[in-house]
Order: sequence, then C-alpha cells, then structure tokens
Amino acid sequence: MDSAPTYTLAEGVPYASSSTAQHFGGNSIKGLMLLQDTQLIETLAHFSRERIPERVVHAAGVGAWGEFEVTHDISELTDAKFLNGIGKKSKVLLRVSTVGPERGGADTIRDVRGWGMKIFTEEGNQDFVFNSIPVFFVRDPIKFPSLNRSHKRHPATNQGDPTMFWDFHNNNQEGIHAIMALFSDRGTPKTVRNLNAYSGHTYKITKEDGTFHYIKVHIKTNQGVQSLTNDEATKLAGEAPGVHGADLYESIAKGDFPSWNVYFQVMTPAQAETYRWNIFDMTKIWPHSDFPLIPVAKLTLNKNPANYFAEIEQAAFSPSNMVPGIAPSADPMLQARMFAYNDAARYRLGVNYQQLPCNRAVSRVYCPFQRDGSMTFTDNYGGDPNYVNSSLKPINYIGKAGAHGYKLGGHEEWIGSVVGFASEVTDEDFVQPRMFWDMLGKQEGQQEHFVYNVACNLKGAIPRVQEEALAVFSKVYPVIAEKIKVTIENLNKAPLN
Repeated sequence: MDSAPTYTLAEGVPYASSSTAQHFGGNSIKGLMLLQDTQLIETLAHFSRERIPERVVHAAGVGAWGEFEVTHDISELTDAKFLNGIGKKSKVLLRVSTVGPERGGADTIRDVRGWGMKIFTEEGNQDFVFNSIPVFFVRDPIKFPSLNRSHKRHPATNQGDPTMFWDFHNNNQEGIHAIMALFSDRGTPKTVRNLNAYSGHTYKITKEDGTFHYIKVHIKTNQGVQSLTNDEATKLAGEAPGVHGADLYESIAKGDFPSWNVYFQVMTPAQAETYRWNIFDMTKIWPHSDFPLIPVAKLTLNKNPANYFAEIEQAAFSPSNMVPGIAPSADPMLQARMFAYNDAARYRLGVNYQQLPCNRAVSRVYCPFQRDGSMTFTDNYGGDPNYVNSSLKPINYIGKAGAHGYKLGGHEEWIGSVVGFASEVTDEDFVQPRMFWDMLGKQEGQQEHFVYNVACNLKGAIPRVQEEALAVFSKVYPVIAEKIKVTIENLNKAPLN
C-alpha cells in the first residue's frame, strides 16, 4: 500500500492541519480572522476561482479514453498515417454532450448530441467534431449563433421557450430535415453507448500526388441503436439527470467496453460536379444507395478519466485540427467552425490550451512563433528565434507550401468578386424530409412517436407560431401537419395529472 501523502499548501510548504484557521481572541470567543493565515486566504481565493467559463454550446457532457483501430485498408484514398495499416491503433479522447443545456443539465432531454473526438496520431492531433444526426439545422454560418440562442433560454424569462424555438425554425426552413431527425426517437438516445455519430460536413481525403476524394464519416454503435420515448426521457430527466454519464462510466469500469465501427462515404470530384444536391450543404445527406458505406476502423472506449475536470472539462476539440491526408472542403459551415471552435477554447481555457495534458499532441510540437501568453508551462522554446526565416536556427519543413501540403488541384481555384450571400429555401429542401418520413413509416410506431414528440413541444408555442409550424410540416406532407394538429388538440383536452 502506498504511504499517505503529506499535506502542504499550494507552494509545497508542509502544514499541520487542513481544517484550522487562525483567530484573534480568547478561548471562549473566536473572532477576527487574521490576514496572515495563508491557508485560509489561499483556500478561499482558490474556491472563488474554481469555475471556468462553460462552453457556450455543448456545456453538459461525458467522456472517456479509448483507441481507434484501422480495420480496412484505404491507403489508395489517403496518405493519413493513422489510417494506413490494418491493425494500427491510435489513442482517442471522446466527449459526448447535449447542445443546449448548461453544465449540469439533464442527460436525457430531447437534443442533438455532440461528438468531440481527438485522435492522437504521429502527425499531430486529428479532431472530429460530429453530431448524433447526419444533417444540421442551418447551412449559412451567420445563422449559427441565432440557431443556438433559439434553442436556449428566452432573454426576458430565462426559460426555455417553444415560441422562440419554433419561430426561428419556421423562418429558416432549410432545417426541417434536422427538425424531423431531432423529434424522432433519435433525439432521446437511451445511453451514449447506443447512439451513432455523423460528420455532417463534407471533408476531403488526399494523396501526395494531388488526387483527392470527398467523404462523409459515419460512426455506428455496436451496442445497437436504442432510444427512450418522450415520456421516458422526461421522467429520467427528473429522477436521474446524470444517467448517461453514470452508464458510460460504470460500463467501462466493469470492463464492458463500448465500441463503434467507422465508415466513410466516398465521392469523386467528377461525381460532385453532377450530383443532384450541393455536396457542401449540411442540411442534406448522401443517400447510401448513391454512396455506400465503406468500412474503415473501429473505435473502442476502455478507460475512464481519473479526473473529470482535468481530462474532460478542459478538453478542446476543433474541426481545424487535421493531419496530412485529411483536408477541409468548401463546406461553409465547416469553414466557419474551423475558426469558432478554437476561438471558443482560447476564451474558455486560455491561449495555451493546447499545452494541457488532455489536449497535448503525442507527436513533437515545435512552433516557436506561438509562445508566451497566460499559463505557459512548457520551456517556451527557450532562446530559439521567435520570428520566421531565421538563419541562426534553421527549421525543417515537411510537404509543400499550401493547404496541408497537398497540391492544389481542381475544386481549389476560385475566381470571382466578393458578394453578400444567403441561401434560399426551395422544394429541394423538402425532398429528403419526405424520404425521412417514409423511412419512419417502415419502423413500427415511429411516425406516431414523431407526431407526439412534436405536439408535446409545439403546444407550448403561441397559436400563430403553431400555425406557421404546421404550414412548414405541410410542405413535407400535409398529413403530418394534420396529425400534429389533432394531437395538440387532444393534449390540450387531457386532464392534468
């Protein structure tokens, strides 16, 4: 058995007790605390600073460590080293979260789940920041803050507000596909172990010779997709608000390691040019009949964090973290998130957040032009030149100048003028929602669950907003709006329990 540690103050000074404070006064009356009591002052001052800014979205989450293992050879598609070599394993940190609730919010509320995954590779960190549904609510980045505000609290009442929620989506109808996914039973997963994750974004995978393909990434659970009903999720939110975190932790602790298979959908540049839908539109899927899933790897979670704050709360994920062989596409939402996520981490954790153990690359980091700043705890590159192109200490470079060192080819040359742009909603935005509704009809009870789930939420909005929402659902199929309207009427007639 290890010997008990010796108690000290924060600067390492041994101290006789952790639960005493210095007073001025007699034996019977204790008063007038002393400013010289370093332990008391240190303890109070640190307590006042324990909390850091929470994530503006995805604040409530759970996480664990694991491994990413290549199961199929895709070396003909990408030079990314972590993807080349069947059986090759890389360490992974995964965080799964709700989107809207604050830290401490209930795990089972109806919401999209965020999927932040950091793969520690020999070429640096590869981050994938995915969601539990394959499409998103907007495709124009300027709408992203408004989307998230509409899913949070009303600025006057400080309460969740169905009127605000539906008013946003009634007037930004490109998100109807994501709304339908959210209000299906996918929106209330039974556990973290029972959900899938999707890139939503289109990425590129590249080769040194300049060839590339477009991909979407799918991560599918090996535990089976399982969901809660709306009523079950609501009940658990009150009785066991942390149930997802507890389930994941306990499963790993007893050796029941959850796993997922990783797949790519792959599209050639030529296919992209003639495809029916804009491949950079995050509100659209690529049907599997057009682009089947190609198996790539397996993800397994096998280690719980030793300390949640240090390893999960301080974790930072960004779509901009890409290793050679993985590259961004012209997806406008991806381009915006590549800035926003790192910027959020700088605000929340400080400019040197990459130095934290949970975020630090396992490959060697040498970037002497990013140094100093709050809470630097490396050697800060010593006396190495802090300016570019020094002959005093030459630097080796890998690859060619340009985006990630791959050659610029087709789809990377842009000619035009600066214009203001906002996408328009057309009937094409309702084609895939119709496909989704038809798919629900092939699963017993799922259309009925969807209607009930929408009605339970929409009935809280003001009548005008309800009517506008029903008009949007009518554009998918009129019968959907009719069923929702009848269900709202029945819910309003039902006696309160």
